[in-house]
Amino acid sequence: MLIFDNLTLRQGGFKLSADTVFPAGDVISLIGPSGAGKSTLLSAIAGFLSPDSGRVLWQGEDLSDLTPGQRPVSMLFQDNNLFPHLTALQNVGLGLRADLHLSGPETETCTAALAQVGLDGFGDRKPGALSGGQQSRVALARVLVADRALVLLDEPFAALGPALKDEMLDLVRNKLHAAGKTVIMVTHDPADARRVAGLSALVAGGQVAGPVATKKLLDNPPPALADYLGQGWQAFRKRG
Repeated sequence: MLIFDNLTLRQGGFKLSADTVFPAGDVISLIGPSGAGKSTLLSAIAGFLSPDSGRVLWQGEDLSDLTPGQRPVSMLFQDNNLFPHLTALQNVGLGLRADLHLSGPETETCTAALAQVGLDGFGDRKPGALSGGQQSRVALARVLVADRALVLLDEPFAALGPALKDEMLDLVRNKLHAAGKTVIMVTHDPADARRVAGLSALVAGGQVAGPVATKKLLDNPPPALADYLGQGWQAFRKRG
């Protein structure tokens, strides 16, 4: 499990507090207003932001003294972080070896990961020759080969159209969740949370609430979430 032990994060005049537990092995969405601190929380888990106080623990281990590279974490950002001068296969290979000195079996692993996300035969293409959805698939394949227990998604599919975004969310569920990963996903869209996340945690008012069943949260939103969803939130209750 992922434990936030009296965690306090500060950036300038902004403060976020979390004192809760996220269970392992599920997809958990972080939902709430823009600027509420969802991406800030991911940065603390990944090791890009040091706590002002408190701790982040994974399976009982305090992550405080671990660098980002030492943590059991993979992260997908909005821009996918693909290197334009590398092929799709090489970009995936970075999930295994930063120096890209891949062995034969490692190359086979990367090729198989591309096939898993629907890009069989695309290994020689560079990002500029791929669509936005295909680039997202390459980034997801890199996460698959990295094989880290925690996967953090900072709205990596936000720029995709609705159909492509749904495809990618389904891949997250079918590949990462099925492999036993713990996935924490930032989203502004309740429909995304309902589609893929078994649990959701509200981030609002400087606090991270404990995760609850997504359907329960969206069907009966607390005031902070209802205010965020606005007049249209009733429509979301009828989905899923």
